[in-house]
Amino acid sequence: MKSALKGIKSHAFGLFNIKHHGKVRRKKPGEIPGTAIHTGVQKLDEVIINLHDFDEEHYHATTLKSIEKSEKYLKKETKTWIQVQGLHDIDRLRTIWDYFEMHPLIQEDIVSTSQRPKVEVYPNVVFVVLRAIMVDSKTGTLTSEQVSIVLGSNYVISFQESDNPIFEPIFRRLNTTGTRLRRYGPDYLMYALMDTVVDHYFVGLDLISEMIEATEENIVGNPNPSELHKIHALRRDLIIMRKSVWSLRDGINSLIRDDIPLISDDVKVFLRDVYDHVVQVIDSIETSREMVFSLYDMYMSSLSHRMNEVMKVLTMIATIFIPLTFIVGIYGMNFDPDASPYNMPELSWYYGYPLAMGLMVVITAGMIWYFYRKKWL
Repeated sequence: MKSALKGIKSHAFGLFNIKHHGKVRRKKPGEIPGTAIHTGVQKLDEVIINLHDFDEEHYHATTLKSIEKSEKYLKKETKTWIQVQGLHDIDRLRTIWDYFEMHPLIQEDIVSTSQRPKVEVYPNVVFVVLRAIMVDSKTGTLTSEQVSIVLGSNYVISFQESDNPIFEPIFRRLNTTGTRLRRYGPDYLMYALMDTVVDHYFVGLDLISEMIEATEENIVGNPNPSELHKIHALRRDLIIMRKSVWSLRDGINSLIRDDIPLISDDVKVFLRDVYDHVVQVIDSIETSREMVFSLYDMYMSSLSHRMNEVMKVLTMIATIFIPLTFIVGIYGMNFDPDASPYNMPELSWYYGYPLAMGLMVVITAGMIWYFYRKKWL
């Protein structure tokens, strides 16, 4: 656990590597629906277009300078995956949108990077919005970005904010002959992309679970204000995870339930597996949220327990000194014993001072013994 969390310590308390870059851009009220405005942060210098063309016999990957170069691949009977990385250049993206005649609402949702996960069916395409979450190998934190997928008759187009290698396993499977990815249609590729994104949720949840366990150990051993900050950061991380997954369940369910010509019955069987994984992720998130709430209660209880221990020690010290203060107060009165035999005659005793000190020692020892017998010490 310590090795897994080593990279997190240098990155504040939250697991999500999210920086605030001022006010988020939004479409103005009353603006034309379908207005494409990039609301995220520029993560690449330029938009990258990678093309993957494949069938059961071959696989070819290349980088395109312009989307028109994909025409010769789209006219063949192969399957084509166009991977677009970078969403900041609206003019460059518009050439892709216009080439495939995408609906303006799809264009708007692709560059609106705070979009909720969803699935929408249009007359000629299926549009899917996902929130990809994966662990950064350098910092040990979680990165979050929007991934949009457009499924056509013989092609799939994916849009990412960055060049995050989340789909690296898909490349390896495309390079292997005989895989379902090479045999099945583009709808299976869409499933594979969605399944990869969902699988990374489990990795993120494992990291959050380790953080929860480490925070719990620290709270039990030494509750301090920094642990409270970690608890609030974990609650925020789980809110991000919950928003990324919750609405996706309904979207996948609609792909399974509805009659969509672009998705075959064979692929719907695999989509049911993704749906099951999403439900598992949601259950894990809810369990982790309950654990984080219990961490707060545990922190307050530990803090209260420590305070009670301190107050108990102080109370015992004060209780011990009450009779001693009483004795000192009595013998601090200035009554002259020569004026009257009733005016504190013990002040004239030869052993008066040692007797007073001995009395205080006996009282102190007796009270400590009494506290010990009562198991207050």
